[in-house]
Amino acid sequence: MESGERTIQSEREQEAKNIRRLQVMISMVMSVISQDPNMTVEEASELVAGAKRAALAMFPDKEFAYDILYKPRLQRLMNERFRLQ
Repeated sequence: MESGERTIQSEREQEAKNIRRLQVMISMVMSVISQDPNMTVEEASELVAGAKRAALAMFPDKEFAYDILYKPRLQRLMNERFRLQ
């Protein structure tokens, strides 16, 4: 394997790790929001905002992808959990 191929492979592996980290983080945020009976809507909103900041730190040019993949799920959860409209 040439060094260029190795670099591309390691970039792909790093991206796969980051995607997995993001999926785990979103899953944890959703679990906490849905399971903590004492969580306020403000605290949940902060968690959601923090998750988005972390996602964009990992994937700086992927806000659109975040908005179509994760934002609707988080909004739906917030609506269900806090009876928002």
